[in-house]
Amino acid sequence: MTTTPTANNGVNTEVLLGARKALADEPAGAQFTWRATNEWLHATHTKATVKSYFGLGAEQGHKVESTFEMDHPETFGEEDNAVTPVEYVLVGLGGCLSGGIAAVAQNRGIQLRSVKATIEGDMDILGILGADPDVRNGFNNVRVNYEIDADASEEDIEALVAQSQKRSAVFDIVTNPTNVTVSVTKA
Repeated sequence: MTTTPTANNGVNTEVLLGARKALADEPAGAQFTWRATNEWLHATHTKATVKSYFGLGAEQGHKVESTFEMDHPETFGEEDNAVTPVEYVLVGLGGCLSGGIAAVAQNRGIQLRSVKATIEGDMDILGILGADPDVRNGFNNVRVNYEIDADASEEDIEALVAQSQKRSAVFDIVTNPTNVTVSVTKA
């Protein structure tokens, strides 16, 4: 493996490795709850807000509150004010894997010059339309294709992607069953 102690991908691995050790010693602090709120705007157009989460034993706030709008395309008879929720899943997967690649590269001393991913998800919409009860609602196949320029061999770059995939929370969420509870309260 190529190691370059001067690699600077902008990832503070010293803090990450320190957190790994500290939380291994105090595992209660490693219990995080990520959250988003979502508000209906009109038709299928909604807005999500992310501003806080629970972690390290206390409520935490992001430096900046972020909002994300979602809608459905004109193909579905909607206004197409924003991307679809399923496209956000692809965005999350790409963001998690690419961030992981940067962190792993930093830790291994590999200088990145560019990391570009194309994420595609195949879906038979007969499922979400209720037209065929045997067709699942979600993706039936997701592909992530990376183009990475780095000071490393092709084998080392493949190892970066493999390690990122191994540690990616979103990859895990997308590829493994997760318990989801939906409750409702009349406002």
